[in-house]
Amino acid sequence: MIAVFLAEPPVDVGRDQAAAEAAEELSKSAYRQSGGSLIEKALNKVMQWIGDMLDSLSGSSPNGHAGLVMLIVLLALVVVVVLWRAGVLRTSHREKQTVFDTSRPRTAAEYRAQAEREAASGDYAHAIRSRFRACVAELTERTILDDRAGRTAYEVVADAGRATPALREPLQPAALAFTEVVYGNRPGTPERYAAVVAADDAARTARVMVSG
Repeated sequence: MIAVFLAEPPVDVGRDQAAAEAAEELSKSAYRQSGGSLIEKALNKVMQWIGDMLDSLSGSSPNGHAGLVMLIVLLALVVVVVLWRAGVLRTSHREKQTVFDTSRPRTAAEYRAQAEREAASGDYAHAIRSRFRACVAELTERTILDDRAGRTAYEVVADAGRATPALREPLQPAALAFTEVVYGNRPGTPERYAAVVAADDAARTARVMVSG
């Protein structure tokens, strides 16, 4: 790829053009799907750095070739770093982003008490994980869900929603918060925790549909 660029006529790569090309490349759908606001924040930080780097390169490279090659290398680095920070590369080898880990699940009350302690200390990331597990344990204890290991958060929404349709609406934002925080490297916030608490409350009060 580098040889092709060197064979082309000289190109003068300025700071504004380089930043525009980088923004256009990283705005493609493949990158937008990898982390949303996290990618935008990362881009805002690296665009200034890329521009400064290319300004210094253009002063030492009359035809701009080195600047263009460096831009390609920097774009590849930015993509890898952003996808890593968004959690995409770290979770690509997981077969499933399951709700429970390999440890033995506890009762809903135990998970709930743990979540409340974590939230009280400001540790919302762990509080979100514990409270969503309390929600799933509650659904299992109430027989809305069968006791099946290995469910993901979204499978919880689908299975519980089929059994009790009223649960689908509160569970969806809770499952999103759980997956983003636990597997997507997003920060735990009071707002995300509140969404999980609402789902847990719904799980405790939902009317169980009895067939027959």
